[in-house]
Amino acid sequence: MKAIILAAGKGLRLRPITETRPKPLIPILCKPLLQWQLEALAGIDEIDEVIIVVSYLKEKVEQFIRKVNVPFKITLLDQGEELGTGDAVLKAIRKKGIDEKTLIIYGDIFLKDWNKLKQLFLTRKNSIVGVEVDNPSDYGVIIVDENNSFKGIIEKPAIPPSSLINAGIYFLDARDILKHSDIEPSPRGELEFTDILTSMARNGIEIKVYQLNKGEWIDIGKPWHLLDANRMALENISTKIMGSIEPGAHVHGRVFVGEDTIIKSGTYIDGPVYIGKNTVIGPNAYLRPYSVICDGSKIGFSVEVKSSLIMENVHISHLSYVGDSIICEHVNFGAGTITANLRFDDKPVKMYIRGKKESSGRRKLGAIIGAYVKTGINVSFMPGVKIGSHSWIAPGAIVYKDIPPRSFYRWMGIGYIENLKENQKIRDK
Repeated sequence: MKAIILAAGKGLRLRPITETRPKPLIPILCKPLLQWQLEALAGIDEIDEVIIVVSYLKEKVEQFIRKVNVPFKITLLDQGEELGTGDAVLKAIRKKGIDEKTLIIYGDIFLKDWNKLKQLFLTRKNSIVGVEVDNPSDYGVIIVDENNSFKGIIEKPAIPPSSLINAGIYFLDARDILKHSDIEPSPRGELEFTDILTSMARNGIEIKVYQLNKGEWIDIGKPWHLLDANRMALENISTKIMGSIEPGAHVHGRVFVGEDTIIKSGTYIDGPVYIGKNTVIGPNAYLRPYSVICDGSKIGFSVEVKSSLIMENVHISHLSYVGDSIICEHVNFGAGTITANLRFDDKPVKMYIRGKKESSGRRKLGAIIGAYVKTGINVSFMPGVKIGSHSWIAPGAIVYKDIPPRSFYRWMGIGYIENLKENQKIRDK
C-alpha cells in the first residue's frame, strides 16, 4: 500500500519561520513534523512506499530524507508549479501508477496520538477524518448525513452548520480519485482535493467520516499554532535525563534532557520541558512549563524562558526574557533582550499574517524571530512582532512593528529600517 504526504506549500502564513526551512521541517519537540508523520506511517505494516510531494525548498527535504530510517521506500515528487492539493494528489497517483486504497495526509497537521492513523487504516473503508474545533469558520466544514457518510465540504463558512471540520487525512481508493478528477479550478486558480471528494460523494461513492476527539489535532498554519503543537506534544513526555545536572540545580515535573546537555548550578526547571542535546542551561536560568530548547543552544545566566520554542544553535545571553515566543535557528540575543508577551489592555495579541492583522486568540504571545537574527544589548520586542531572517537589531532598540528579512533596525525615538548591504548579510551555514 502507498501513502502520500502533501508537503509542497510555501507556508507563507508561517513567515518568518518558513523563510529558511520548508513547513514539513518545522520542529515539534526538536523533531521535524515530517519525521513525526513518517514514524507514524512506519507503524502500518502494509505501507511499502511513501510519496512526499514537494516543491518549496525541496533540497532541504531531500537532505532530511537521507537521514531517515523507516521500513518503507520514500519517493520525493516535485510538484513543480503549485497548482493545489488536487493537482498534487493526482500527480502522485499518476506518476506511481497507484491503483489501490491509499492513505493521504496533509504535511502541516499534527496529532496528539499518531496511532489514530493505524486505526483509520484498519477500518478498510473509504474515509475522511474530521475533528471538532472551536473556530470552524477558519476551515472546511464537513457535511455528514445520518449514516455518518461524507456529503461535501463548505469552505470557511460565515455561519458554520457544525463544528466538524476536515482534518486533512484520507483513506481512499486511488481509482475512484482518478475517475472524479475532472474538476474546475477554485477561485484562487487551484485544483482542490476536496472538490474531488465532493464529486465522489455526489456520484454515489460512500466515504465514511472518522472523527477525532476535540483537542487531538492541530493544523499548523500560523506561528502560534506551532506553539500549540509543541504544547500538545509536551503533554506526552516522560522524565528522562541523559545529560548532566550540576549540584544546586532543581528539576521538577516531567523534563527531558538530551545527551551531552549541561544544566548548571542554580537553574530551576519546572516541567513539562524538553531540552535537546549538546545544550547548556544556566547558571541560574529559569525554564518555565511548556518550553522547548533544541540542540546546540545556550541559555545564559539568569535567563527566563516561558512557554516558548527555541530552535537549534540559539544563544540567549544573560538577563534576557523569552516568553510565549518562537526563536528560530542560529539566533543570537544580546544581554537583556526582552520579548514582551502581554498587552496593556489585556486583549488578545494580534499579528500580521500575509499583510492582514489577525487576532491570535491568545492573551499572551511574544515575538516570532526568524533564523540568523542578531540583537544588541537591551532590545525589547513588543507582543506579536515578527522579525525576518538574517536581520540585525541595534542595541537599545524598541521593536514595535514587523521587520522584513535582511534588515538593520535601529531606534532613535522611532524605529528606522535599513537594508543590510550584501557584504553584511549573514549566510546560511
